[in-house]
Amino acid sequence: MGPDVATLPSPGVGTPGARWIRGPGAVGIGALVVAVAAVTLGRSVRRVEVAGESMAPTFLPGDRLVVLARPFGPPPMPPVDSVVAVTDPRNPFRTLVKRVVAVDPVTGGFEVGGDNPGASTDSRMFGPVPRSSLVGRVVYRYGPAGRTGPGPWPTGYDPR
Repeated sequence: MGPDVATLPSPGVGTPGARWIRGPGAVGIGALVVAVAAVTLGRSVRRVEVAGESMAPTFLPGDRLVVLARPFGPPPMPPVDSVVAVTDPRNPFRTLVKRVVAVDPVTGGFEVGGDNPGASTDSRMFGPVPRSSLVGRVVYRYGPAGRTGPGPWPTGYDPR
């Protein structure tokens, strides 16, 4: 036979080390924490699917990527050779995945290029991209199966 329920310690307020928040305020605090986390994560992690051949062989059509963005404030200048997602300067509803080929901290812009220049529309056509167009840095390929993994991706830009 086990101990009586009355002999077990109560997890209530009087128990040393126990901290309980009770009442309607606890629900409000919990909801606030969940809301802040959702907004922060929702703004800082994005998913992108590759649609063209411009980044082949690094990324192929159908590759699904995780883009890590800064949730608030201006984005930092991306380093050369990093793979980034940027808003297309010609169509603000389109996102491009490209490799950073040059950075100009004076103007606050940077140039992007595809790893497959023959199939890429990039800074050679539309010029430097302003830092404000940076969506984020590509950090992980999560699909398709067999092609998953984190960056950095070693294939560099080849202007041929």
